[in-house]
This record gives sequence, structure tokens and C-alpha cells, in this order.
Amino acid sequence: VKVVESGGGWVQPGGSLRLSCEASGFTFANYAMSWYRQVSGKERELVATATSSGVFRDYLDSVKGRFTISRDLYKKMVYLQMNSLKPEDTAVYFCKLRVLNNDYWGQGTQVTVSS
Repeated sequence: VKVVESGGGWVQPGGSLRLSCEASGFTFANYAMSWYRQVSGKERELVATATSSGVFRDYLDSVKGRFTISRDLYKKMVYLQMNSLKPEDTAVYFCKLRVLNNDYWGQGTQVTVSS
């Protein structure tokens, strides 16, 4: 199983970024993909989750109304559209695939919000 994130980078406050995550190497129809983020020295926190059945949940309070998770079921991809970015959104963003109660993590992608 492989999980690969992309789309991170630098953006000014108020800007937008779209993260992508592709999962491969499994054939089960039921799975969930989540975005987490982590700042150095702090615990990793859950940002949002999308399930294969089309449930979108677990939005972090601080991103509600600004971030939107979506998924492409056929491609086994999940996206995180991040709008109105703030400096406090700066972190490494990780994608996690959960299938059959096993978790698979991507390598992470850096998002930096600064002027």
C-alpha cells in the first residue's frame, strides 16, 4: 500500500492551496482517508476525513468554513482545498489511509503561510 501527498508550498496569508493524496496498492471498497497536520514539537492533529461511502467529517474547529475535503472514489484520491490560509495553518500535512483497521501514512507535504 502506498500513500503519496502533493500540492504543498508557500502562500501568503489569505491565499489558497489544494493538497492531493493518492492511495494505491489495495482493492478493498471500504476505506477512509484523512488529512492530519503537525507542527514541529507538537502532536499531530486531525484536520478532516473522507470515507469511501461519501461521508465527510472530523473537521478541525479552526479550519471549519475555510478547508474542504473531497474525494475521487475511482482514483482513490482525496483532496484538501484550503482557503483563507493563516500563518497558524503552517505545518506538515499528512495523508492517512485506513483500510481494514490498518493505517498507512504518506511522507507529508509542507505548507507555509507567511508574508
